[in-house]
Amino acid sequence: MNDAGPAIFALDADRSFAQAAAEVAGRAIAAHEERVFEDGEQKLRPLDSVRGADAYVVSSLHAEAGRSIDDKLMRLLLFIATLRDAGARRITAVTPYLAYGRKDQRTKPRDPVTTRYLAMLLEAMGLDAIVALDVHNLAAYQNAFRCRAEHLEARQAFVAHLVGVLGDRAAVVVSPDAGGIKRAEAFRHSLSQALGREVGSGFVEKHRSEGRVFGDGFAGDIDGRVAVIVDDMISAGTTMARAAEACRNGGASAVYGVATHAVLAADAGPTLRDAPIERVLVSDSIAARPAVEALLGPRLVRVPVASLVGEAIRRLHVGASLLELGGS
Repeated sequence: MNDAGPAIFALDADRSFAQAAAEVAGRAIAAHEERVFEDGEQKLRPLDSVRGADAYVVSSLHAEAGRSIDDKLMRLLLFIATLRDAGARRITAVTPYLAYGRKDQRTKPRDPVTTRYLAMLLEAMGLDAIVALDVHNLAAYQNAFRCRAEHLEARQAFVAHLVGVLGDRAAVVVSPDAGGIKRAEAFRHSLSQALGREVGSGFVEKHRSEGRVFGDGFAGDIDGRVAVIVDDMISAGTTMARAAEACRNGGASAVYGVATHAVLAADAGPTLRDAPIERVLVSDSIAARPAVEALLGPRLVRVPVASLVGEAIRRLHVGASLLELGGS
């Protein structure tokens, strides 16, 4: 694999995302070996030479069947170090979903700053660059890494889908909390451009403390309009459900949810099923959650973004800009 093209490795159990991205980048998935010893220790190695090659390791850091987030992180760390020892010229971690983004600052005494700790671990293994999709806090992500940190946004894929859904109905883009206002505003701007008309904005009051979420105030004019709630992820589903309820109480004619990462914990199914929401749009950055998705049925819509990641890999390899892809 040390020819002119990049070596693209897929570490996730579900390789469909990485394979779709690799096809767009014009490559096949490179072969590697994985072995788990009797006591749970792991061994990973590339089966082709990577000496002098650019290596891209695709691994979405979410829990999957038989593998926790920490298991997957350890595998990624070990494989990066192995590629470095094997003589790879440049190593890039491609993490469609990057875990440990929730604690990016200290809000209480002795709080961890886990985003920074994760960056330190990856860089210690010899990482040259990282590519992530719609991280929880962009500024924290960019400041945590000392290596090259590229950021992709799935916004345009969701906007393209919503144009057909909204038609000529008036719409408002809603942030489910004050912290997501910048994300929602960027989405509102893109949706306004795509629709050729102005889209309103609003946000829902939200406070979180010791695992409890409270606050139900709404700011913005939503009466008679379609609400589009925009967030970076859905885990338990409570934030999206609360925001949908607030929008309905404010007079929204319909509610759609948009979240890039479908973490979808087990209790998200009932929570979202009972929420006053027509559709929830998510990307394929995280593999399917069959039990939850079966419960939600057609109300959960997956919008593919693997081609975006594949084009980013292709452009990074040839030194082209990512700005046209919505990179930041």
